Amino acid sequence: MHNLKKYLFAGSIAFGLAVGAAAPAPALAEGAFKPTGPVRIVVPFPPGGGTDAMSRIVGEKLGEIWQQPVIIENRSGAQGNVGTAYALKTPPDGMTWVVAHQGVLTVNPFLYKKDLGFDVFKDMTPIGRATQQPFVLVANPKVPVSTLKELETMARAQPGKFSFGSSAAGPQLAVEMFKHTTGVQLLHVAYKGAGPAVIDVLAGNIDMLVANPASIAQHVKSGKLKALVAFGDQPVAVLPGVATAPQAGYPMLGDIPEWYGFGVPAGTPAATVQLLNKDLNTALSNPDVVRRLSELGLNASPTTTAEFASQIRRDNDRWGKLIREAGVRIDG
Repeated sequence: MHNLKKYLFAGSIAFGLAVGAAAPAPALAEGAFKPTGPVRIVVPFPPGGGTDAMSRIVGEKLGEIWQQPVIIENRSGAQGNVGTAYALKTPPDGMTWVVAHQGVLTVNPFLYKKDLGFDVFKDMTPIGRATQQPFVLVANPKVPVSTLKELETMARAQPGKFSFGSSAAGPQLAVEMFKHTTGVQLLHVAYKGAGPAVIDVLAGNIDMLVANPASIAQHVKSGKLKALVAFGDQPVAVLPGVATAPQAGYPMLGDIPEWYGFGVPAGTPAATVQLLNKDLNTALSNPDVVRRLSELGLNASPTTTAEFASQIRRDNDRWGKLIREAGVRIDG
């Protein structure tokens, strides 16, 4: 598997990094969006995680389609709320995109007590989904558990002893569902991005981390981390042998997909949004893009604008109900 850092051009530069500008550019596709200059993709998390890598891979191909630079702009904070709010206040002209993250759009509205700075249904128009994949729970090798059943047993015997990290509300919710289902107590540690969280679980500063495969697969393969379970009902191609939640004996945890997509500020003309969706799906159907995403454990999963909007609404309703029942909140 290619190292995730391969896709972080110039290492950890957070702002103003252009992708796709230097590649040989084919002629514009018929009917494609015709930007008048560089297009920005705002990633509401730091470099080093799945959203960042996905945006750079897709952005590079979009830059070829448009014959314009695509600039990846990382603006992290409050589990994605800061960057999302920032992007949705830009002019509605199709020139600024935001990564539409499952946790930010469908979980954060119910976890945070204070205003997020945006309303997903009033302030954003979905472009389309990009990828969909399961969350994976991994542990530092020193943690004396290798399966989810063993974790449940140990956590029952030692309530509150084990900690887990997450960089967004979506992965946190997967473990919160495990806690809610089993009644065990685990300590949650929030991070601004997957990169810092991975560093801490590798160092043993936290016991476990729940994240997308792109953030942890290379460390599982090297033996630096051990995977306990994939919160889905399908095996993870880049992590063969890792049990799915139903295989581990938790069928109720088998339908917690993480998805990434893109959106633009509300008020963007409908015709522009349809062109953006067409170009996004063209990029996602490119074999090289599919391969590079797959190598990171991200499954290209394009949709229409309407299909993606429906998924956002459906998951918003679903997770809101669960969070209210579980009583999970963030003081922030």
